[in-house]
Amino acid sequence: MKNSEYRFGPFALDSRKRTLSRAGSSVPLTAKAFDVLLFLAQHPNRLVTKEELLRAVWGDTFVEEGNLTQYISHLRKALGDTSEDTRLIVTIARKGYQFTADVTVGEAADPPTRIALHDSAAETPLPVPHAGIEHAADEAVPSMPRHWQKTALVGASVVLCGIVGVASWPRVGSTTTMRPAKVMLAVLPFENLTGDPGKEYLADGLTEETISQLGRLDPERLDVIARTSVMGYKHRAARLDQLGRDLSVQYVLESSLRKSGDRMRITSQLLRVKDQSHLWSRDYDYLAPDMLAVQDQVAKAVAREIQLRVTAQDESQLARSRPVSPEAFDAYLQGYYFFERNTDKDTDMAARYYERATQLDPSYALAWVGLSRTRHWQAVQGLIPSAQGQRLAREALERALSLNPNLVAAHAEIVRHKLFVDLDLLGADAAATRLLALGPGVPSSLRIAAITAVCLGRSDEALRLDRRATDLDPFNGESWEGLAEVESLSGHLDEAAAHARKALELNPDVWPGHMLLSKIYLMQDRPEDALPEIKRVRYDAQRVFLYAVAYEAMGREHESESALSELIAKYAADNAYLVATVYARRNRSDQAFEWLDRAYVNRDGDVIGTRFDPLLKNLRNDPRFAAFLKKARLPG
Repeated sequence: MKNSEYRFGPFALDSRKRTLSRAGSSVPLTAKAFDVLLFLAQHPNRLVTKEELLRAVWGDTFVEEGNLTQYISHLRKALGDTSEDTRLIVTIARKGYQFTADVTVGEAADPPTRIALHDSAAETPLPVPHAGIEHAADEAVPSMPRHWQKTALVGASVVLCGIVGVASWPRVGSTTTMRPAKVMLAVLPFENLTGDPGKEYLADGLTEETISQLGRLDPERLDVIARTSVMGYKHRAARLDQLGRDLSVQYVLESSLRKSGDRMRITSQLLRVKDQSHLWSRDYDYLAPDMLAVQDQVAKAVAREIQLRVTAQDESQLARSRPVSPEAFDAYLQGYYFFERNTDKDTDMAARYYERATQLDPSYALAWVGLSRTRHWQAVQGLIPSAQGQRLAREALERALSLNPNLVAAHAEIVRHKLFVDLDLLGADAAATRLLALGPGVPSSLRIAAITAVCLGRSDEALRLDRRATDLDPFNGESWEGLAEVESLSGHLDEAAAHARKALELNPDVWPGHMLLSKIYLMQDRPEDALPEIKRVRYDAQRVFLYAVAYEAMGREHESESALSELIAKYAADNAYLVATVYARRNRSDQAFEWLDRAYVNRDGDVIGTRFDPLLKNLRNDPRFAAFLKKARLPG
C-alpha cells in the first residue's frame, strides 16, 4: 500500500507524491499532517487510538497529545470537515479518532522528479492557534521530591487552576452584555496509562476531585455532569458528538495519567462538542508533588476557556494547599468503592477502610465524612446497634466539620442527621439551605434538599431540585430514584412508577429500588404488580412489611397477619413506623397511633415523612393525627 492513491469523496490522497487534492486542485498540508491523514485513510471506519497514531507517525519520539490534536484540527480545516452529520474525522472520546469516509484504493502515479519531499522527522510542530494552549515547558518542577503517588492528588488541582484561570480573562471581541446561557461540561474519567492496573484508583480519584472542584465554580453559569454518569465511559469508546447528545453537554474535558520512573505526567484537554474543536491542552509533569494542586490548575484553565466568572474566593479556594497522605487517599477510595456496592458485607468493609484512612491521616476531613455516613447506614439497617451507630456517625461528622467547616459532603450529612436522626425538619431545612449555597451543583446535595422540601410540603421546589439532579447525573439510578420518591409523595404516581423503573434499569441495586416501586404499586392499588418487586427487596424488615400490606390489599388475610406477626416479633424494635403503617392500612387506628408513638420515641427516621405518606391516608381525618404531627414538630 506504499504507492497507493486513496480516494474518498472529492479527495485524492497520493502516498507516492505525498499530495492531497480536491477535484484536481491541490490542498496544502504539512508533512506530519499528511502522515496523520494517510494513516487514517489506510485504516478507515475503525477506532485508531491516539497511541497507535503517535507511534505510526512519530515512532519512538516523544510527542505531546496536544500536538496530535492540533494536526487533527489542521486536517479538518483542510478537508472542510465542518458538518456534524458528514464529519470525516470523528473524535472518539478519551480513545482516539475514526476516519468515517468510504475509501477506495488505487495505484499511485509516478512522481515528477522535481518534487522534494519534506523531512517529516525534522518538521517544526504546528503553531498553536489559540491563546489557551500551553506547554509543559512552562511548568516549574517542584524541588522537594516525594513519593510519586502524590502526583495524582496534585495533578488534579493544577489542571483545575489552569481551567479556571482561563475563564477569568475577558474574551477578545466580546461586546455583548446579554446574560450568557448556562454551560454544560462533562469531565470524562481520567485514563490510566501508567501500565499499572493497580493505579486505577488514582485515575478515579482525579476524576472525582476534578468534577468536585469545577462544580463549585460559578454555578449560575456552569453545570458539571456528575461522576456516576461519566464513569460509564471509562471502558468504552464513544463518539464525541454522541457523548454530547447523551449527556447534553457542550464541552468535554478528557485527561490521562502516565508514569515514567519517579515522574508523573497528567495531560488534560478541553474539547468543544459541536465542532469537535480542541480549545486547550496542557501537560503537567511532576517529580512528586501533591496531587490536588493539579486539579486546581485544570479548573482555572477550563474556566478561562468557557468564560466563567471566577471570584477572588474561588481563586483562594483553588490555590489552597490540601496535602493528603497517599496511603490515606488510597484507603478512602477503597472505602468509597465498597460503600457504593451496597451490601451488608461491603458496608462493613467500607467502614474499615474509612476508619483506616482517618488513622493514617487524622486531618483528612472527607474520610471522616465517609466514616460518618457508613456508620449512619449501618445503624439504619440494623447492622450495628442503632444508638451506638448514630453516636459514632455524629462524632465522625463533628470531626470532619472541625477540620473543614465548608466541606459540602459534611453539610449533606448534617441534613441527613437532622432529618432521620434528630427528626428536626426545620433544622434540616436550614441546613439544606446552607448545603445548596456551598454545593448548588452537586446532585446528592440536590436530592437530600428535595426530600427536606417535600416533607415540608414544598413539592414544586422538591421536584425542581430532583429534576436538576437528573440533568446533572442522568445515568445515575439514585437521581431517578430520588425523583420517583418525591413524585410518589407528591401524588404523581404514574410518573413515579416510570422513574422508579428507570432507576432500576440503570442500577438494579439502587436504594430504595424495588421497595419504592412496590410501595408505588400499592398506592396505585396494584398489589399483584407489587408482589414480584417485593420478592426482590433485599432488606428483611421492609420485605416482610410490604408483604403484610400487599396480602391485606389482595384479601389474603391469613398471610398478611402472618407477615405482620413476623414484623413485630423480629423487627419492631427499629421499625415501629412500619408496624404503624400496616395497622393504618387495615383501619385499626388505635394500634396505628400506638406504634406511631413508639416510632417517635425510638427516633425512627421514617417518622419525618408522616404528614405526606400516602400509606397513612386512613389516619389523616383522626384528630390524633394532627396532635401527633404537632408533637413531632412536623407540618400540619
